[in-house]
Amino acid sequence: MTDAQAAQMTSAPGFIAALDQSGGSTPKALGLYGIGADAYASDAEMFDLIHGMRSRIAMAPAFTGAKVIGAILFEMTMDREIGGKPSAQYLWEERGVVPFLKIDKGLEAEEDSVQLMKPMPGLDTLLDRAGAAGVFGTKMRSVINGASASGIAANVAQQFEVAAQVSAKGLMPIIEPEISISIADKAEAETLLLTAITKQLDALPAGQQVMLKLTLPDQPNLYKPLVDHPGVMRVVALSGGYARTEANAKLAGNAGMIASFSRALTEGLSARQTEAEFNTAIASSIDSICAASVAG
Repeated sequence: MTDAQAAQMTSAPGFIAALDQSGGSTPKALGLYGIGADAYASDAEMFDLIHGMRSRIAMAPAFTGAKVIGAILFEMTMDREIGGKPSAQYLWEERGVVPFLKIDKGLEAEEDSVQLMKPMPGLDTLLDRAGAAGVFGTKMRSVINGASASGIAANVAQQFEVAAQVSAKGLMPIIEPEISISIADKAEAETLLLTAITKQLDALPAGQQVMLKLTLPDQPNLYKPLVDHPGVMRVVALSGGYARTEANAKLAGNAGMIASFSRALTEGLSARQTEAEFNTAIASSIDSICAASVAG
């Protein structure tokens, strides 16, 4: 973590690209990109293909720190190269994009309307590797499927417990307790989440910060108190399944929040596009998401 990276993540205009699809979500991401399951015969081949897609995005002319201030990587991406350099090093040195690493190992079964994160054996070792690779921070995702005060409190408490472990290694944690956009009591769950996060933030040691990655709320500016909290470096929004146009519109109504989109970022990209077509499409996507992030 460098001062320049911290300054960029604290106040630079732009958004964070989520390029961290894991084993479970990779086939869908490849399918949307125009690569069907019949194009690969093993997980190794599948991950080669998704790395090719991520590299193509990262090397596109528009993918620079001028609008894409950060990018979240899958562990296997961190361990590979882009443009002849280790991925995290390439992003920062060649593109001016601050690298993050997805560290969670997936979700537990739902209990009390939430899905907690699975155990993360060897997390300290992974964090040490990430720091050595030039990674600035981490991201971990859990899920909220209903407005259960006790479930949401447990979900957030687990996130902050892992965040403390991340912070102890000198990295910046992005906490992501995703609220499913399809649930009937989404607005109530969001109010409960605001309360639970505020309680945890108020208990942070003086000078310690986290980042938050939250589902776009039904009520615009609901999370503004979190944006303004001294314990928060930045609040970013996940698209959560909203199409890019709708996600951008919702984001623009939330002051101080910026995007951290995955599917909405890659919407419209195809393996069959020429380099010129691909570069035009990703530039248009980046421009629209950046504009919504700056508007918010």
